Amino acid sequence: MSESITMAGNLRGYAVLVTGGGTGIGAGCAAALAADGAAVTICGRRAEVLEEAAQKIAAAADFGGSVQIVTGDVTSEEDVQSIVAKSLEPTGKLNGCVANAGGGGMLSGYEDMDTAEFQRVMDLNVLGTMLCIKHTLPHMIQAGGGSFVGMSSLAGHITHPWFGAYPVSKAGVEAMIRNAADENGPHKVRFNAIRPGFVATEIMDMVPRDSEVYQSYIDNTPLGDVAYPEDIGYLARFLISAESRWITGQCINVDGGHSLRRGPDFSSFKG
Repeated sequence: MSESITMAGNLRGYAVLVTGGGTGIGAGCAAALAADGAAVTICGRRAEVLEEAAQKIAAAADFGGSVQIVTGDVTSEEDVQSIVAKSLEPTGKLNGCVANAGGGGMLSGYEDMDTAEFQRVMDLNVLGTMLCIKHTLPHMIQAGGGSFVGMSSLAGHITHPWFGAYPVSKAGVEAMIRNAADENGPHKVRFNAIRPGFVATEIMDMVPRDSEVYQSYIDNTPLGDVAYPEDIGYLARFLISAESRWITGQCINVDGGHSLRRGPDFSSFKG
């Protein structure tokens, strides 16, 4: 685990939505935000997972921070509208959004790619992020400004052979974030993306720690380890806060220096 960080209550009074907030990186972001005083809404598709995460997030909350849950699918525009409406309940406004919900798909070369699977991953990562921007932006403008944090990946700019739609979709998220930042500077709404490398989450448990794949991550990471969800959460908290008021349109690596070298080798996983 990473070292504990002392919060200062800089997000007291903020209302922030975190999509995919029930597990992994999303839960880590929500915990960091609530610990610094934010009223956090986490969403996901499984209520029982969200409820379990909310208990842990609430235990870490400080400076008046809180957490509430709402179920929904970020690829459904109707669901996103309902999720955003729920996020307004604690304070009547919205100051930020961490669009974390996303995921990958099957490992395959493009010549063998299942078209429906490719489209599913594109919808989850790109369409899901777009719908979150579409429906949170008006509320952040109404609040006088805000901060939107997209979730990219090391794979968005460093090759990840056999990852199919995933690198393509994360590059798409980054392009969208940069354009939204350019469009919405006059509204004082900032847009940035985080590029995690290997993060020790439930999803990454599929990579055995004694495998060649895992070792390829370590070998290509100057700091010689992997990240934990709170490492991503601390940057998300900073990007939501006024401390980052002059940062917009950026895609920031949180990868232990992995982006200085090359991507992982998943050849042994390819079917």
